[in-house]
Amino acid sequence: MSEQSNWKEFSKGLFKYNALFVLVLGICPSLAVTTSLKNGVSMGGAATFVLVSSNFIVSIIRPYVPREIRIPCFIVVIASFVTIVELMMKAYLPTEVNASLGIFIPLIVVNCIILYRAESFAYKNKPFVSILDGAGIGLGWTLSLCLVSGIREMFGAGTLFGLKLSGHYEPASIMIMAPGAFIVTGLLMGLFNWRKQRKSEKSMKVYMKND
Repeated sequence: MSEQSNWKEFSKGLFKYNALFVLVLGICPSLAVTTSLKNGVSMGGAATFVLVSSNFIVSIIRPYVPREIRIPCFIVVIASFVTIVELMMKAYLPTEVNASLGIFIPLIVVNCIILYRAESFAYKNKPFVSILDGAGIGLGWTLSLCLVSGIREMFGAGTLFGLKLSGHYEPASIMIMAPGAFIVTGLLMGLFNWRKQRKSEKSMKVYMKND
């Protein structure tokens, strides 16, 4: 594959197929853990590691996996990497971060983003492009989590990465509660859809002008 094709496979996960704002996948952890930027980075990093690793292994074993039992095989592969990342996080991350992420790290096993890419892409493509796909989708989701969690922490707690921003700002605690998660995520989804629609309209105008 050319460098341009490689970049296309990687970058599609950032905007065109952004897991949270475009494909609307991984909603539960995106709403639950994004109370602070530390949580967003940690959750996104964990999911990206599992996504890249599982895509790679699924792509390698795909000729030997019967279609009828592919989903259980995918789950076994994903669960193996989730176990690795969970043990690493418990060993090296602060206790409060692990406590905040809670059950959502083990639940990466059934995260619809990871199963979706294993089924729709890695099971049908070669290892290298599967790694690029996993890295792009994972990075796109990580950036989405960081955007949501950064906004919620900044307005809801008056901090960023735990550092106080200003002594004169009165935080709006609703932003770090469940309603805040829905408000921020909904607004950002609307922004992404507006951007996509504008891009589509511009492409249509160019097409009609050249026709």
